[in-house]
Amino acid sequence: MRRRDLLAAGGALALSAAPARAGGEVDLLLVLAVDVSRSIDEEEARLQREGYRAAMAHPRVIAAITGGPSGAIAVAYLEWAGIQYQRLVIPWTRLADAADCAAWSTALAAAPRDSMAWTSLSGALMFSGRVLADCPFDAARRVIDVSGDGVNNSGPSPEAERDRLVAEGVVINGLPIVNDRPNFGRMPTQELEPYYRERVIGGEGAFLVVADDFDRFGTAIRRKLVTEIAGLGSDKKVFFF
Repeated sequence: MRRRDLLAAGGALALSAAPARAGGEVDLLLVLAVDVSRSIDEEEARLQREGYRAAMAHPRVIAAITGGPSGAIAVAYLEWAGIQYQRLVIPWTRLADAADCAAWSTALAAAPRDSMAWTSLSGALMFSGRVLADCPFDAARRVIDVSGDGVNNSGPSPEAERDRLVAEGVVINGLPIVNDRPNFGRMPTQELEPYYRERVIGGEGAFLVVADDFDRFGTAIRRKLVTEIAGLGSDKKVFFF
């Protein structure tokens, strides 16, 4: 091949290479997708927020964050309800030490919260995928962590979106909250854990953590974050706390 052809080929390769992300490299891109449908009352919503805030500032979670090759992760926190409602509450934030985690926890405490009707896990996954696509950081691992207390009742079933994301290399983990509080006057389904296992989670090492009540949500999310950040998940393994 002549020199000018080599130069042309090299230029084509350079153009086709993915540009480096402006935010730099981290060990993990983690989307926290949290259910705020009206089946979750004000007390349950408070317990969810406090659970995430306490978990992110916990020493074991901080140790997992700082223990990877880059010593940092990037986190985006969003809330979702029906197919028409998803909201990015805290945009992509690099966490690399205890001060970063404390600031993130404070930001979550200050963020306003809405409560909307219906539950669309498919909508949550679609929006989470768009949030990942817009991330300014690079990472070898991309994880969506979906928590909620109900099955999909708005928009398409979640399987197709789950499969599309998994095909792109995304891992989807679940935190179904199984409790005995009525939703709109009806007792909650007892099939939430198998529903998440069969229709929501997916990808290499995907797993569930099942919280058996909102009061134990904080413990569940802390242990789940440690497992996710450290990359210790095993396919469809179910933990009960």
